[in-house]
Amino acid sequence: MKGTIGAPLVIVGATGTIGSRVLAQALAAGRRTIAVAKDAAALAGLQDHHGDTLTTLSADIRTDRDAADLAARLRALPGPAPASVIAAIRGEVGSRRVLDAPADFLRRRLDEDLLPHLSIARHLLPLLVAQPRAGYVLVGGPGADQPWSGYGHHSIGAAALRMLARVLHEEARTLPVRVQMLAVDSPVRSAANAAHACAQWPDVEAIADHALRLVDGAANADVALVRFPIGAAVRPPGLSDDLDVGPCSPKSSPRDEAGALLRRLASTPSPQESRP
Repeated sequence: MKGTIGAPLVIVGATGTIGSRVLAQALAAGRRTIAVAKDAAALAGLQDHHGDTLTTLSADIRTDRDAADLAARLRALPGPAPASVIAAIRGEVGSRRVLDAPADFLRRRLDEDLLPHLSIARHLLPLLVAQPRAGYVLVGGPGADQPWSGYGHHSIGAAALRMLARVLHEEARTLPVRVQMLAVDSPVRSAANAAHACAQWPDVEAIADHALRLVDGAANADVALVRFPIGAAVRPPGLSDDLDVGPCSPKSSPRDEAGALLRRLASTPSPQESRP
């Protein structure tokens, strides 16, 4: 694995489906890593397993103050400043029609899905400027290009997060830091959901590997938004993200497949660390 020797990688959301695999791959490569997550018990388990090769910080980032506190704790750690950050966090994903919910419901989704990413970037990007080739990667989920049926609030938040990533990418050109998003355009296939995941869903190990290559500048270095799977096409208008995809079984009808996929999604772990 490439990266600045001795300067750690910070993984925010390190106990989530994607974050945990990024962490495992980084540690397997002998990389100094700082795991940040809100689940203190899970972090303690990681610390016990990996020992001194891993630093853990418990933090639930909801506001600028939370992010500023995290930045201060990172500055106080011994050794060099971080060289890179991968942020893989997301709010709770529940099914509900936007028309049936009060405006506060959508506001909460943005408070959980969008604004924490902004707060983290605002306070952690300045930590990276001391290192050469610094990289900052946000991990985003599906539903941003076309409305995800029953999850319209998530589609709105995901679309806003992609625009935030583009804005941060442009504004960070004044800093020696690359800001990019790895946009995962479908649910994720992992060991936890292998029994019911569709074959076309991207594998979490491949996503984690590309996130690490991206943060190191080894792939897609000048692109603000990188879709995963790499080269995936945007679905044409009229199709809902991840529901009107090709069937997992060729004998399934569109209606049967949509219902089955909704059931699979309901039991599929979030790609990012979720909030309570």
